[in-house]
Amino acid sequence: MDKLNICLINDSFPPAIDGVANAVTNYAKIIQNGLGNSTVVTPFYPDADDSVFDFPVLRYPSIDMTKLVGYRAGLPFSAELMDSLEKRSFDIIHSHCPITSTLLARALRDRIHVPLVFTYHTKFDIDIANAVKSRVLQEEAAKILARNISACDEVWTVSRGAGENLHKLGYEGDYIIMPNGVDFPRGRVDDALIRQVTGDYDLPEGLPLFLFVGRMMWYKGIRIILDALKKLSESGRDFRMVFVGGGNDKDEIVAYCESLGLSDRVFFVAPIHDRSAIRAWYCRADLFLFPSTFDTNGLVVREAAACGLASVLIAGSCAAEDVTDGRNGFFIEENAASMAATLRRLLPQRELLRQVGENARRELYISWDTSVANACCRYEVVLDNFRRGVYPARDTRVDELLLDTAESLDAINRLRAIPQQLRAAMDEDVRQWHDEIQENRLNARENRQKLQEKLSQLRQQIDRYL
Repeated sequence: MDKLNICLINDSFPPAIDGVANAVTNYAKIIQNGLGNSTVVTPFYPDADDSVFDFPVLRYPSIDMTKLVGYRAGLPFSAELMDSLEKRSFDIIHSHCPITSTLLARALRDRIHVPLVFTYHTKFDIDIANAVKSRVLQEEAAKILARNISACDEVWTVSRGAGENLHKLGYEGDYIIMPNGVDFPRGRVDDALIRQVTGDYDLPEGLPLFLFVGRMMWYKGIRIILDALKKLSESGRDFRMVFVGGGNDKDEIVAYCESLGLSDRVFFVAPIHDRSAIRAWYCRADLFLFPSTFDTNGLVVREAAACGLASVLIAGSCAAEDVTDGRNGFFIEENAASMAATLRRLLPQRELLRQVGENARRELYISWDTSVANACCRYEVVLDNFRRGVYPARDTRVDELLLDTAESLDAINRLRAIPQQLRAAMDEDVRQWHDEIQENRLNARENRQKLQEKLSQLRQQIDRYL
């Protein structure tokens, strides 16, 4: 298999922590470490340190949208960025977000003429509903996402449930299931590390310890966990519970926990970047609680499995795919009473928990090395299909519009650096040329050369003043 040059594009990447950022990081790392070359393209974060990666990370301007959608939103359409990407001679573009990332990927594809792969990781209908309250706007947003995804050459999903959700969103095409992996090895960490990581918390030996790892958002099923623990406490059972992670709802979640009178046995741990430390928590726990119907892959379930930890899951959820109730995990209904009843039943059966956890370790685990190797094999198929003309011809008017708009915005942004007294003399030309770009959008192919020449003239003028 030839080594390929892959462009990975996503709206989240470290220091942002979520499942998709973790997926992109592992794709880039493993591809770079022997399978090919990788470049990550992602929004700017103020505290990002990309020197820790052994692959290039190209960042573009962004705005803070964490209060609305949980991460920064990228503004990638600049001529400088497009020129930089074009020079890297990519073989394949792989987008992991259907919004800005895929718009950028489509525009880049039009420039360099290589196939575009898209992976659907997240139930975007829920993200849309959380961000936009209007039903009409939700439907329009879903249509836009579906059209954007349909414009890609090949679509992957991380699970069967993710594929079903994608069709619910309005996408009507085919997809291929490419599961994500786990960046843990199978097995436990040293007991000394477990004591070091968990020693600051009141976790008496012999008391059952429950664990949740993930974003602290209500839609992860966290209310079910807390209400179940309240019922468990009222029945006279003692336990400890640890939540590891951060998120927009964390303050509300902590407050709700306090209102239930659980603060003496429920602990909240900040997001952990050290993967060995995360492993230590999985190894210390007796059960992993993950009643989420939002997640499409349940990566944390496979992380727990790698450490021999069984999970409690909602029957029929994406996280429960490939899990068999009572063999390599446990199923509940989507309510607190069901979870509480299951926990009461399982607490005395420590040997059953150990055996089910061992089965999970053997049967549910998939490494990122395996997952990315499978993806690289599929890249070869995608390339062959592209060369043979298997994929339909794409209407590039949108992509050309994006490129023209990018170049216009880039010129205007550069103009801002010019002293005010010199700027006024150029304002009319800028306005005229920008208006002409807008007027000629629909006929971009015929007029593109003319517009390029005018934008080049503008850049030359700017360069003289700078």
